[in-house]
Amino acid sequence: MADLSALELEVAHGIVDTLHLEDVRAEDIDPEDPLFRDGLGLDSIDALEIALAISLKYGFQIRSDDDDNSRIFASLRSLSHHVEKNRVK
Repeated sequence: MADLSALELEVAHGIVDTLHLEDVRAEDIDPEDPLFRDGLGLDSIDALEIALAISLKYGFQIRSDDDDNSRIFASLRSLSHHVEKNRVK
């Protein structure tokens, strides 16, 4: 498993806390694994909850109709990269 950057670990903790993933430790999320289906097994409702948590914590919105959402939410690494690029806080 690849090492997590500080921001990846912070975002991973946010995902685990937001979704109340009791059987998942943030440190154990592989940053390259998919967040949906075969990876963490998240669904579209989870994506909405994560997007809301990100907007509150980092000060920018991920719109549900953004054509890049499949790329943004592809993995922890891609989501963290998007946060890094767009964060206001």
